[in-house]
Amino acid sequence: MTIEGWTQTLGATPLLLIALAAIVVLLVLIMKFKIHAFISLILVSLLTAFATQIPTGKIVSVLTTGFGNTLATVALLVGLGAMLGRIVEQSGGAKVIADKLISIFGENRAPFALGVASLIFGFPIFFDAGLVVMLPVVFSVGRRLGGSVLLYGLPAAGAFSVMHIFVPPHPGPVAAAEFFGANAGYVLILGLLIAIPTWYVTSYLFGLWAGKKWEFPIPTILGEADAEHEANPPRFGAVISIMLIPLLLIFLNTGLNSLATAGVLPDGSKDQVWYQFLRALGETPVALLIAVIAAALVLGRKQGMSSTAIQQVMEQALGPVCSVILITGAGGMFGSVLRTSGIGGALSDVLGNMGIPLILAGFIIAGILRIAQGSATVALTTAAGLLAPGVAAAGLNEFQLAAMVIAVAAGSVIVSHVNDSGFWLVGRFFELDVNTTLKTWTVLETLIGVMGFILAAVAFGLASLGG
Repeated sequence: MTIEGWTQTLGATPLLLIALAAIVVLLVLIMKFKIHAFISLILVSLLTAFATQIPTGKIVSVLTTGFGNTLATVALLVGLGAMLGRIVEQSGGAKVIADKLISIFGENRAPFALGVASLIFGFPIFFDAGLVVMLPVVFSVGRRLGGSVLLYGLPAAGAFSVMHIFVPPHPGPVAAAEFFGANAGYVLILGLLIAIPTWYVTSYLFGLWAGKKWEFPIPTILGEADAEHEANPPRFGAVISIMLIPLLLIFLNTGLNSLATAGVLPDGSKDQVWYQFLRALGETPVALLIAVIAAALVLGRKQGMSSTAIQQVMEQALGPVCSVILITGAGGMFGSVLRTSGIGGALSDVLGNMGIPLILAGFIIAGILRIAQGSATVALTTAAGLLAPGVAAAGLNEFQLAAMVIAVAAGSVIVSHVNDSGFWLVGRFFELDVNTTLKTWTVLETLIGVMGFILAAVAFGLASLGG
């Protein structure tokens, strides 16, 4: 959020110190004094706004705008996703998919199977939406086989993260590709080549280790399957068809946009009613709404649930996720205050003239901006915009440009912590305390960023050798 007529007079150093102090205070309030995360986030956001000299009359507006903007996305996705997950779980559908995955991969490879399924689902679906849709299956597998939620949850969550960060048509790599003038096809190919091994090491192997080190029970936030329905479960084909609805609709949305942008569709297609209608169907909230309705009809009514029973299942889905939604919104509020304070712009000015290689500069700038203000998208687009003139003047080839995109994207994912709404989303759904979320999710995201950058730098070097 920008405030008209106001210019930040504090320099980068005091702004960075204020941001660091705010994060420390927030962690102390939550971890030492056990103050609820929702209250702590609001309080620290307010104090940070005063400390960074945001005009007093605009502070509440900044807080509510940041909160509302986050909820505009998160509340719909989490609410609809929880309803879908509860129906899939209660009807026995999650157990059907879990049994199928286990029968194909075996019990010992269940975390790997969940990760592979999440990689596929994560190709067109954004991180938060994909995670919420996949969680019933993750929890069902965990309940059947036993063990920590981290053993099953981290490989799945990490899969959605690497796809969201590195692979078009997700917005981050697409935006960076546009800034650098990179070919989207090359970014897609290189993104996949980097995302898959990065997931295997940083999410699957790390998830196996974390699941053995920290024992956390499988959450019941999405409910548990009805015994009668588990005894007479729906067909696998019916369940997987429901799960694929948001995948296909969202892919339709991004596919049409890519075809129109590439000039494959006739001129003027974007202005046509059919184009706009199909893209509207593929917007994530609409796609999830359609999936929820289909699940109610196919998995609910055909499993013998009455309309009243289906309504109760949906109602029961919302209560447990209210805390997730509100805390995630408050995390967005905190990030909004840090962005409005101007810390991103101040850091960009300081870091923009660093005398280091372009690809390393992109990673460092994006990483520092990510740590400072929380939003991966803001960090990525700010860093890409800052480096765009230098990239244009460097005369890089197509594969070097694609590697630059991946390197900046890698920097934008590291150190997910208390100013990142995704941190709270994962921590609350997995029912982890803040300390454990820092030890697991924050470390996992940092590993993704570091390994992704190393592989991108290697690709950059090889591309330079090839001319």
